[in-house]
Amino acid sequence: MAIQDIYPTALRLLGRPVLVVGGGPVAARRAKGLLDAGARVTVVAPVASDALRELADSGLLAWEPRTYRTSDVDGVWFVQTATGVSAVDTQVAADAEAQRIWCVNASDHETSAAWTPAVAVVDDVKIAINAGGDPRRAMALRDAVATALDAGDLPLRRRRASAGTVALVGGGPGDTGLITVRGRRLLGQADVVVADRLGPRDLLNELAPDVRVIEVGKTPGHHPVPQLEINRILVDEALAGNRVVRLKGGDPYVLGRGGEEAEFCRQNGVEVEVVPGVTSAISVPAAAGIPVTHRGLAKGFSVVTGHEELSEVPARPDHTVVLLMGVAKLRESAAALAGSGMPLDTPVGIVENGYMPEQRVTIGTLATIADQAEAAGVANPAVIVVGDVVRVSPFAPEHFKTANYSTITPNKPRITTS
Repeated sequence: MAIQDIYPTALRLLGRPVLVVGGGPVAARRAKGLLDAGARVTVVAPVASDALRELADSGLLAWEPRTYRTSDVDGVWFVQTATGVSAVDTQVAADAEAQRIWCVNASDHETSAAWTPAVAVVDDVKIAINAGGDPRRAMALRDAVATALDAGDLPLRRRRASAGTVALVGGGPGDTGLITVRGRRLLGQADVVVADRLGPRDLLNELAPDVRVIEVGKTPGHHPVPQLEINRILVDEALAGNRVVRLKGGDPYVLGRGGEEAEFCRQNGVEVEVVPGVTSAISVPAAAGIPVTHRGLAKGFSVVTGHEELSEVPARPDHTVVLLMGVAKLRESAAALAGSGMPLDTPVGIVENGYMPEQRVTIGTLATIADQAEAAGVANPAVIVVGDVVRVSPFAPEHFKTANYSTITPNKPRITTS
């Protein structure tokens, strides 16, 4: 059989009777696939595998514990042979052919009237691949295509009207490799992307030309699109039938107002999915080799966004304090921590543009960091880490370090240290 003789199609077998002849592992797999398609499955085999017996005992299929008869193909829509005995499979295929019933002959793919493709399901897309009757080759190709769809490398975007949805996608700290597979896939399906200033912005360049990007990015002290307006945009676009992705930096639920957006969508009858992201509070310090916890140095950490909150966190070097969006108030934050009892020689690290080519690290102490940051022109986006964990960074000054501390390789930052 030449590949040119194949006409690819898909069978809708819901409620239709089908026949599987054979009782081994192959028959069990084929029966399970047919059940998944909604078919009414009858298995004919003198002996059935445990898997087939379980399906029969649960009432999902009918098992006839006997040898095959020509009359078994009467009235069925599709036949699968899987006895492992060539003569039996050939007879089943011939009987099916005589009644113009499509039959897959597992014993002889060359003469088989139909082939079973290698199948994968990604969202509501079913991929079926034939490879000249070579099942291992077909499975390898299927896995490659499914992986590409999962990663967002192939277009999953709908082209026909459907109910609109919203996905709140955490994009991580900005590197395109740090978005989740689920987030990347949803981005590839989007009709509209409502984008923050931070996050994996380069992925926007990979969108189809007709995907609309709505910019709602904020900077400290400047919110050109108020949060209520962002909420309204998400709902309006979804109600218009669009698949909407709200692409955020970090994680939607870590100081990202994702909870407000999700609640507003649900209140307005819009289906919403939340896709976690790698929060910058943890990932950006890691880019500079700073863990937020470390055995012997810190067992816990707090994440805050303003110096007013610092009076409520433990003011000691063995409890890591992570400040987000804290550059403008760094001097006040350092004073607040010192006023709460944090020693002035507590190490402080600032990581600007984590994981980006322009990443830079500034390391000092609670007493010196504000002056250092001002002199170096430190600017947002930046994450500030206060605590003994900064000593672990391979870029900390030598007098900060302790001999037995391990290090984490950073993302080639340029560095300013005291």
